[in-house]
Formats: sequence, C-alpha cells, structure tokens
Amino acid sequence: MQGGNLAARILSIIFLIFITSLPALAQTGKITGRVVDESNHAITGASIKVAGSTAGTVTDVDGHFTLNISAKDSVTIEVSAVGFTAKTISGIIPGSAEDLNINLTASSNDLQAVTVKTSARRESTNALISFQKNTNAVAQVISAEAIRRSPDKNTGEALKRVTGLSMQEGKYIVVRGLSDRYNQAMLNGVLLSSTEPDRKTFSFDIFPSSIVENIIVNKTFIPEYSAEWAGGLIQVNTKDIPSRNFMNVQVGTNFNTNTIGKDFYIYKGGKLDWLGIDDGTRALPGNFPTKNQFSVLGSSEKTQLGTPVASGSWAPEKKGSFLPTLGQTFQFNSGFASKVLKDKDLGGVISVTYNRSLKNLDYNNSFYNIDGTKADPSFRYHNNRYSNDVLWGALANFSLRLNSNHKISFRNIINTNSSDYTTLRTGKDFESNAQTGENIKAYEYAFRNNTFFNTQLSGEHNIPSLKSKINWFGSFTILDQYLPKQRRLQYNQAAGDDTAPYLALLSNTLSQKTGSIFYSDLNDYIYNAGGDITTSFNLFGQKQTVKGGYNFQVKDRIYDARPFSVTLPSDNPGLKALDPSQIFNASNFGDGSNQLHFDEIPGIYYRYIANSILNAGYIQFDNAFTDWLRIVWGARYEYFDQLVGSVYKSDPRFNWQKKGDLLPALNITFKLNNRTNLRIAGSQTIVRPEFRELTGTAFYDFEVGATIIGNPNLVRTKITNADIRYEVYSRPGELFTLGAFYKYFQSPIELAFNQTGAGGSSTFNYLDNNNSKAQTFGGEIEFRKKLDFWPAFERFTVQGNFSYIYNRVKFQEQSLNRPMQGQSPYLINAALQYDVQEIGLSTTMLFNQIGRRILYVGNEQVPAIWEAPRPLLDLQIAKKLMHNKSELKLNIANLINKRANFYHDLDGNKVYNKGADALAISRNYGTNVSLSFSYNIK
Repeated sequence: MQGGNLAARILSIIFLIFITSLPALAQTGKITGRVVDESNHAITGASIKVAGSTAGTVTDVDGHFTLNISAKDSVTIEVSAVGFTAKTISGIIPGSAEDLNINLTASSNDLQAVTVKTSARRESTNALISFQKNTNAVAQVISAEAIRRSPDKNTGEALKRVTGLSMQEGKYIVVRGLSDRYNQAMLNGVLLSSTEPDRKTFSFDIFPSSIVENIIVNKTFIPEYSAEWAGGLIQVNTKDIPSRNFMNVQVGTNFNTNTIGKDFYIYKGGKLDWLGIDDGTRALPGNFPTKNQFSVLGSSEKTQLGTPVASGSWAPEKKGSFLPTLGQTFQFNSGFASKVLKDKDLGGVISVTYNRSLKNLDYNNSFYNIDGTKADPSFRYHNNRYSNDVLWGALANFSLRLNSNHKISFRNIINTNSSDYTTLRTGKDFESNAQTGENIKAYEYAFRNNTFFNTQLSGEHNIPSLKSKINWFGSFTILDQYLPKQRRLQYNQAAGDDTAPYLALLSNTLSQKTGSIFYSDLNDYIYNAGGDITTSFNLFGQKQTVKGGYNFQVKDRIYDARPFSVTLPSDNPGLKALDPSQIFNASNFGDGSNQLHFDEIPGIYYRYIANSILNAGYIQFDNAFTDWLRIVWGARYEYFDQLVGSVYKSDPRFNWQKKGDLLPALNITFKLNNRTNLRIAGSQTIVRPEFRELTGTAFYDFEVGATIIGNPNLVRTKITNADIRYEVYSRPGELFTLGAFYKYFQSPIELAFNQTGAGGSSTFNYLDNNNSKAQTFGGEIEFRKKLDFWPAFERFTVQGNFSYIYNRVKFQEQSLNRPMQGQSPYLINAALQYDVQEIGLSTTMLFNQIGRRILYVGNEQVPAIWEAPRPLLDLQIAKKLMHNKSELKLNIANLINKRANFYHDLDGNKVYNKGADALAISRNYGTNVSLSFSYNIK
C-alpha cells in the first residue's frame, strides 16, 4: 500500500514539463479572440483584417484566431464571414490581456452589405451575455474575463456566483437545493469521475481560475452530454492555445480563527507530509504477510509481526501557537504560443498550485434513545479535530493547430488532496451507566491522501466540402485514496468517581473503535473514448444542425483494507492505566494473557473489486424553424453494466447489474425579441449509486461515532425533469430571469440512521430504494443590475438569486411527509461588488444561505437528523499594484461564523430550539483569512 508514490512520480514529470516550458516564454504583440454565431456555434473561416493595412487572418476550426501585428496604438479590425453581417470593432490594443469574443448575426437575403460598428470593451461584454442568451439549454455561463476581474482563485469560488448554486466545504456544489450526488462534472467535454472515492461528488477547487476559458452550468439536459445528473452539469473548459505568452506567480498565507494564537496538536509523521504524500513512515513493513497469509498464523506470530506496527507513542504533540499555525499558498502559471513546422501553431499552458492550511474543527456529537419528545443520550462528546490540509495540483495543456480546419489537443491535470489530522475527544458514555455515564477520553490519528490524475487526447476537424465537423477524444483517469495507519484509542473513567483513573478501553474483542489500526488502499482506473459528427444544412431559410455521437467508458476499482486491532485477553488494570505515550510500548506486547495481543479483524467485505462499462450513443437536432423559434431535441441511450464485490457468483459480495436507459430531451426557445427569451424544456436523466454504496464494507466513522455500511440492493435513480424560464437581457452586464421547474425521482438514494446495528453499535445504512419516489416543485429568480443610475453608486453592481423548492418522498405509495435527504426548501445567494478600475480596486461581498435539510434519514424509532439554516458571509478585496503587473488580495470566508447545528426536531416546529430539540452534531468551522500577492512576470 504505497498510494502516495503515484503522486510523487507524477510530480516529478510535472516539474520537468515546467522547466522545459520556461525558454518558450517571450512577449509578442497579438490580437486574439473567437468568433461565434447566434447559436454559439464557432464560425470557421471568418475573415479578420486590420483596417488600413494588409494584416489579416482567418478563424480556425473552433472559431479562434490570432493576429500578429507590430502596431503599438489601438487599431480597428473588420470581421466578416459568408452569410453573416460584417462587424467593425475599434479601440483594440495589440498585446492586451483580454481576448475578443465576437458574435456575428446571420444576414438577411433582402439586405445590402451592412456593417455593425462597436468597441472592443463593449463587444467582449456583449459576448458573455449573448452566449448565455443563445445557448441551447437553460444554463449559466462564467467567462474567463468575468473570472479574471473577480477575486475568485478557483472554479469552486467562481461557481458561487451562479443562480441556484451554493458550495459545501468550499468545493462541493449544491444545485437547486439538491445534494452534490445529483450533479456531474465535465472537463473539456470529457466526463469526469468523482474526486472522492467514497462520495459521489466532485471537488471543484482543484482548477485554478487562471487556466479556465469558461464555465458552463447546464440545468436542462441535452443528448450530447452525459445524462447522469439531475441538479446541474458543470462544464469546465481550460485554455489550450493561449492568446499570448505569459508567466505569473502568486504567494500567500492563510489562517483560521480557531487555530491562530491557540494550541495546535499533531502526531509524528513523515518528511513529505508538507506535500500531502506519505514517505512510507506509516506504511506496513514491506515483508508483512497478506490477509490470507496472516489469517493462518498463530496468536504469538501475529503479535510478533504486529508489534512494530502498533508499538510507540500514541500521545499527541503540542505545537506553538502562532507561526506554526499559518498556512502557505503558491501558484505558478505560464503559457506560450509559437510556430512550429513553418506554419503550425503550437501552444501550451502550464500551471502549478500549492495550498497548505491548518484548521481546528471544534464540534460536539451525541446519539440518543428517543421516546416521543424525550431524548436520553447514549453518548455526548466534545471534539477538536486538528488538521493539516494540503492541496496541490498541476496542469499541462498543449494544442497543435495544423491549419484553420484541424487541431489536436493534449491535456493533463493532477491533483493531490490530503488531510493529516489529530482528533482529541472528551465526554460521556451512557451505554453502561444510563444515570451518570462514564467520562471518556479518546484519540484518533490519521492521514488521508486522494490523488486525481487525468490525461486527454482530442481532435477537432472541419470538413468544409461536407459542411461537417468531426470531434474525437480519448481519456485516462486515475483516482487513488490511501489511508495508512489510522489509529484510535479510548479511555473510560468509572462512573460516579471523578478521582478514578482513566483506563484504556481494551478487551479480548477486536474493535475499530479503540485499539484500532486501519489501513486501506483504493484505486480507480477510468478509460474514456468517443467521438461525434455534426452536419449543417439549410431548411426553412434557416441553418439546421444534426449531431450524432458515441461515448465508451470503463471504470475499474480495487479496494483493499487491513483493519487491525490490539486486544487484551485478560484484564490488566495497571497496563490499562498507562497513558497513550506508554501503553503501547513494545515491552507490553507478548504471549501472556495479561499482555497486549495483535490481530486482524476478519471479513471478506474489507476487500472487493468493481468494474463498470458504459456504452452511450445519441442523436441531437438543432432546428431553427423561424427567426424566433429554436428547438433542440433528441435522445441519448446509455447501457450500463456494473459488477461489484467479486467475479464469482458464489461469493456473497457478488453484485451484477445491467440496465439500459433511453433518455429523451426537448429544449424549446422562443425569441420574443432581441433581448427576451422564453424557454421550455423536458427530459429524463439518471443518477447511479457509487461502488462503495453497493458493498457490504463496514467502516467506523470516528466523527459521527457510528459505522457506515453500503447496500447491494440499491438501484439507479431515474429523474423526469421539466423547466420553464423567462429571460430579459436589458443591457450589457445586466439580466433578469424568472423560472420554474419540476422533478420526479424514481428510487432516490438516501442514507438512514439505524440505532440497532450489528453488535449493538449504531450504523448508517443506505435504504432500499426500489419502492421509493420523490417529487420536487421549484421556482427561481435571478437578477444582475448596475447601480449607475445614481451617481453615488455608479461603481456598484448588485446581483442575487433566490430558489424555492418543495419536495416530498413516498415509500410504497405511503407519503412520508419529508423531503429527500439533502434537499433544501430554499436557497439564497447575493453579492455586492464595488469596482474602481482607475486605481485597480475590486471588492466583493457574498452572502449565501440554504434552508434546513436532512443530513440522515430517520426511522420509526429515531427521527431524522436535520441541518439548521446557517448564514455565510464572505468578503474579498483585491488591489492592483505596480502598474497593474501585481495584485494584493485579501479573502475572509465565513465572517459570521455561526455554528452548524444538526438536530432531531422533537417538537416538530421545523426550527431548531435549544431547549426542546436534541442536538446531534454542532460544528464551529471558524473564519478563514488569506492574504496573497501575485505578479505578472510576462
């Protein structure tokens, strides 16, 4: 189990790429941009000319162009294409930081030559609004210019600005109040897997905003994209051939108010912990027996082999209180664009990011025996989770443009996300003494490393003679999770005697709760390939498009866990009274019944394999019947073949499911006038369970104090979607939308609390969902308005959105009068921006709040655990310096810092009441403060 080695090897490769990219950086004067039509389709072969000179070029297969000129002053360009109204754009400064995004409108047959005149700044602003207005689905768009002018440092932060979206933990997306399992991510048109092996989600903080071309959030389904989502499809498109050579670097620091100036606890780790990589310090010895080999050994041999693994100090170490608790950030970005083989355009983007932060999650957790409105605690704990979190990533994208009709791209990204944490726990256990309870002290030490790697090779080809375009791609993804030497230890004090010694909770029973040493290694390998062909023709005097494509995906998983436990066959109070720094000394292990023994918890579910194969094909029509009616319709067929657990039918882990789904989609756009759209959409989509959700693997979660177990009976969720939205684009940079939506969920997947789990411990189980249903009705409103109608507020922009959702679940035709797990009844986002371009000052205040939602589903004995609403307020201030070559940025997240409360609603009034409701979990995340400085070298 050496999962960290993968990250180390790939880091070495990225370093070499970084070094070799440096000589290519040289500044040149260029004009770059992209030309699209009214349907956001790229216009290939459009002519770009500089007025008053012979300089000119044409757009390539995806509408991009690069024009090299020597002029230093602003110039005017003329853009034209057959069948489109020409456009003249003035005020363009060669070599400026902004790309031009140009929209051409189709020319009418009865018009003479017409030229539209505009400015460069106005054209780029119009292009963003035009892209969203003319997209083929209900969607929101964030452009590279909007990201660059904002204080957002990654895509996760940028997505907070989208209607109906909110963030969890700064990286997980919630769309229309639906939990993150109902969303899907794509990178450069290729479907991505979850970045978390045990959670159906995607961590959007892995993409630095500086390398993003645009982000598109689809809220209605169209057949050309994956159908495995219900909330939103988030498409991240990165830059490939940059508009110009560039290089910039950013450094910074950060802290959390729960850690700065306070004690911070750690345990002894490895030399590469600062990189989020275990150097082998925590690994099992290289000659350690396999699970089968170990199981046949005698007790003495097991203890002899296990003593080096378990022995040593299990006591926390205290660090200093100021400088050691400061985090660090670093980001390097570079890009180059050059000519190779005489006239071929070669471009690349290199990006390296590093972020280290130290946090103290202060939280309480309790379980109860509940009878009506009376709640008697089973335990009540107070915890401090001290974590050293490291997130680093690298991106290397290269594109070769053979000519204006053909382009090959090679894109690579790696991300390592690790958390090295120490949890200290105090509190009471009431299971053995319901009256006074026993005081407890407990410790958990763990290192969790997730490594995500994706490489893509793709091609775009335009065939003018056939009026067709062909795209193809191949992709390989690795997702590794490595959890070496997770340790847990608990001490109990006799009830009613505060002077009694704390004794280690060790006995002759194998346990994951105390005396536990846990190793696990999870490896996912995902292979994607596919292609599509698009053909255009004229009908009804309008341009029509037909697109067909195929996608093939194979996903393989190997999961292997080694749960070890230290036991004490016979009671030894003197040994159990030793503190954590001494109790596991090597001399305390041996063959005697009053000495410590070492063994492995048996069970076939601690190891499993899984494989899935997805075959998907689609056909999609984009029909413009008149100037005011556009219909995008078609269907996608997905055949999913999944094997989980074992390849042998006789094995109880064996779980084989095959299912085909025909998923139709219809998106109708009525263009009421040049500034107003009415959209109507209907579709069917699906959401499948993750591998781990289908296995019987039991994992004890120290934070919640219970065991989480999968369910092999889960089936995929099928969702029927309907949307209607009215859009008004009154002026550049402003919009108003009003929409409503409906969703019907067949077999939603939910996690429920079960207080009568195996061995008397509490468990969380996925409910059988074959006979469950849910419905969602919702409405949303969005606005973005400049306040320049009043001189005192002309530099302010206000934007916001509000979503209301009504959702109810039925099981076997019986209404449960509750929403689905993770579904919020409302969502509020608001932002106030203050921008003074003359001095390079940008300030943004962001507010977010979601309505109460179910964290864990309850049952007849124990009611559900609800998450109470909590307001979030973020402040971001950025100031450009040194003639706009550098920038100083201050971010303050979670200014209000209200505790996150999760509770049993015993009085049924839908509001958390401290005296009446049973508080299950209460967390204090603290306020995060970061300061960074960036400099544009070239």
